[in-house]
Amino acid sequence: MAEPAVPNAYGYLTPQEVRFLDAAVERLIPTDELGPGAKAAGVSCYIDRQLCSMWGTHGRNYRCGPWLDGTPEQGFQSRFTPQEIYRIGIHEINAYCRAKHDRYFEFLSGSEQDDVLRALEADQVALPSLSSKLFFDLLWRNTEEGYFADPMYGGNRDKVGWKLIGFPGVASGAYRDHIDNPQPYRVEPVSILDIELRQAQTDAQGFAKHVMLNKGGSKV
Repeated sequence: MAEPAVPNAYGYLTPQEVRFLDAAVERLIPTDELGPGAKAAGVSCYIDRQLCSMWGTHGRNYRCGPWLDGTPEQGFQSRFTPQEIYRIGIHEINAYCRAKHDRYFEFLSGSEQDDVLRALEADQVALPSLSSKLFFDLLWRNTEEGYFADPMYGGNRDKVGWKLIGFPGVASGAYRDHIDNPQPYRVEPVSILDIELRQAQTDAQGFAKHVMLNKGGSKV
């Protein structure tokens, strides 16, 4: 079995790009009374791992033009790969922030960062190389993925996303015993990574053994 990746190791993003993403994703899914936000969940690490993969280079995509604006139904149309969108976008957004606020995005106040993100979403920031909405839409999609994906992909650390929505993770053979039970199925979430690292038990059929929790979140 391959060794799991080091949680805080980055293979594509530079330190400055990581700082940008940490600040941006934390505004998109902030830490609050419900739990940790996207930064603590390791969303930037998740994005980096995807950028290091074949998806990051569009290794399986048709890469020849013409590059024309398509309809929403036609899917992704940009000539840039995800790697290029993040590298170019972060550089040009930081240049925009320097020109407007004399500081990089990571050093702006929370309200200023929110204003920049809203402008990106509305395509109101004229970046030299690409659409600001294209960058924002990719960032938002990857932030959601990183917050709720299995921790084996680098994000959702300590399964904070699953705990927030009550998702149990890997299926359990015990589900059938709760089909007719109207009460919420409260368990300690189990990830694929937990099973690979033998931090969770499985039954004879390979299903995860879930540990039940009470209403307060303590183990039964």
